[in-house]
Amino acid sequence: MKVLFIHADYIKIDVKKKAIADADEIKEKNLESKECLVVFTAVEKDDEKNKTEILNKTIGNIKDVYGKVKAKSIVIYPYAHLSSNLSSPKFAKEMLQEIYENLKQQNLDVIKAPFGYYKAFELKCKGHPLSELSREIKVEGKEEGKEKEKDAIKEEEEITREDVVKDIKSEFFVLTPTGEEYKIDMENLKDNLDNYEIFNKFPTLKKYMLAEELKKVSSVEPPSIKAMVHQELIDYEEASDSGNLRFYPKGALFFDLLSDWAEEIALNRLGAMKIDTPVIYDWSMPDIREQGKSFHERHYMVKVPDNENKEFVLRFAGDFGLFRIMKQTNMSYDQLPIRMYEFSKSFRYEKKGELSGLRRLRAFHMPDIHSFCKDLEQGWDEYENLYKNYNDLANATGIEYTVVFRIVKEFYDKYKEHIINLLKYSNKAAFIEVLSSMKHYWAVKHEFQGIDSVGGNCQLSTVQLDVKDAGLYGINFVDTDGKKKGCIICHSSIGSIERWMFEILESALKTEKPMLPLWLSPTQVRIIPVSKESLNFSDEISYILEKSSIRIDVDDRNETLGAKIRKAEREWIPYIVVIGEKEKESGKFSIRRREDNKNLNLEISELVDEIKSKTANMPFRKLNLPKKLSKRPIFVGYT
Repeated sequence: MKVLFIHADYIKIDVKKKAIADADEIKEKNLESKECLVVFTAVEKDDEKNKTEILNKTIGNIKDVYGKVKAKSIVIYPYAHLSSNLSSPKFAKEMLQEIYENLKQQNLDVIKAPFGYYKAFELKCKGHPLSELSREIKVEGKEEGKEKEKDAIKEEEEITREDVVKDIKSEFFVLTPTGEEYKIDMENLKDNLDNYEIFNKFPTLKKYMLAEELKKVSSVEPPSIKAMVHQELIDYEEASDSGNLRFYPKGALFFDLLSDWAEEIALNRLGAMKIDTPVIYDWSMPDIREQGKSFHERHYMVKVPDNENKEFVLRFAGDFGLFRIMKQTNMSYDQLPIRMYEFSKSFRYEKKGELSGLRRLRAFHMPDIHSFCKDLEQGWDEYENLYKNYNDLANATGIEYTVVFRIVKEFYDKYKEHIINLLKYSNKAAFIEVLSSMKHYWAVKHEFQGIDSVGGNCQLSTVQLDVKDAGLYGINFVDTDGKKKGCIICHSSIGSIERWMFEILESALKTEKPMLPLWLSPTQVRIIPVSKESLNFSDEISYILEKSSIRIDVDDRNETLGAKIRKAEREWIPYIVVIGEKEKESGKFSIRRREDNKNLNLEISELVDEIKSKTANMPFRKLNLPKKLSKRPIFVGYT
């Protein structure tokens, strides 16, 4: 027997038509229950061999959960989608009827959705730690089997539910790279923020505290929303759902370069194995529902044409497919850590009012790395390595960011010095919440929080040291003693590529003369011929730069020199090279450098050396637009 418990505000059931000949007889087609425990059930073939035991255990489980969540009523709902090994319809019908009658005899308020019908239902899940639980009820033998099943149920409860929040206390600190610890009184922070000298030493951390902990909401639209369009990078697509964007050639190049850097970290630096898994999953499968429960109100649900009663969900992260791969994988202790990488297109049905340019989307791309480790020490080594690599990416993009840790106290006491070393690597102080005991599946996690140009913040990369999920999903390795043990899982994501683009644009827009980091600029050098006579020589110089893996274009349009320079400035071109007869004769070129607004007089080899030194070790792709501006269409933005 497989059972899925949902503690709901209400459920409304609309009985449609018979699905099998031997269906229940019904009196009402519309059923409703409030403040209820909905018990989705699938009776399995093996249950036919142990009817009495399964019946008693199922009733016991229902009463147990019913008492814990303090529901007012029970709804028994036949739900065959929970299992692929179903009993005969006749046996299932009898079992569910006996469960219903037994509970009824105990003076419980219980109703049963009719067996053997197509049904529509509307349900609102409460969303507290015990509101969604799954159980597999079976008999594995005599007394030994009973004890195993009790242990299995106990273990599943411990893994599935979060600890009751009121039993967990939090302390808040700022920890500096030199190991100084400043306790923060969160209850009275709003009126005392300026009194903490530590925040004046680390102003980016202060901005985070204002934006997140004090829930400061800016009424100003982030300027990156207009900039992404004016720069012909990204735009809204009216023909799609909200929060699904389109990328113009320059935006696609920007996106691809960041994706290349994510892959460089995963495959080359860490040696991860790349996989690819589906974006759509069967919502009736218990492990999929368990992984998706925390986002159950933000799912894209999908119907398939040949089975309208079956629901599929678009993934909100790459864990769905990855965990199913790892569950069937044979791993030995001497193969660990095993690192897996997936560039996962993901979907979250964010509320319309929450959508905001590249910051908050319904469709986005997550480069995810998962490390499967044999113990905490190996897991922590992975954690530190991932932290440093994501920090390198943040520095390479030039964004303004801060570090936030959440950690269980025993882990903070044990790894405090390690955290200090990480902060030394970043040269940043961190805001830290220390939890008195375990609250989630992770024992420690951190986030890099980007700060935008209007005082807001958003999460970028994250690493989480997971000590529970392996047991829940059956991801095990064979240890030195030949026994299977659960892995420690280091979840990590570089963060959605779209959010990095948002923060990079926002950081650029904080400056007087915005520009993208040189390695991310679609055009790194623009050559502007003074006249048509200089065009051939300009082409010769452009080929020299192209051979040095520099993205170059040539403004050959029939415009004045001033108009061409103004266009280059509006496009945030890092280097503008003006070429005329003087440059051809002298070999020295008049170059305007955007980052410091300086006019330089350099040889082309000197310009190449400067650009190569500033983009060393960063990904490179060729320009994906026609080199000559006269050949380019105008998509949108400034002309």
